[in-house]
Amino acid sequence: MHKNQITKSALINIITSWGESEISIQKLQIWMLDNFEPDEVDIGLGETEATIEAMHIVMNEYELAKEEKCLQEQYLLAIKYINCTEENYNQCKSDFLRKGFCD
Repeated sequence: MHKNQITKSALINIITSWGESEISIQKLQIWMLDNFEPDEVDIGLGETEATIEAMHIVMNEYELAKEEKCLQEQYLLAIKYINCTEENYNQCKSDFLRKGFCD
């Protein structure tokens, strides 16, 4: 059985589209809903473990967050987190989760 794949660049591109107001938060969330199926989709195939985990967390957070809680002006935190290294993983994760959304 062939599994669909979500690449790091595809995820960054969709987040950038939202961050630059090319698509709405609704369209971003629909994309996440349609693509974030960890058992059915290979996410970040060939990437480092830190990148794959970051991709999962970013997709999950954007999929589940209430639209009004997602801070468009902080979209670069998601991209920085996806591009993290093992050394800065925890800081990038914390920045994304704490500053990418409002309570």
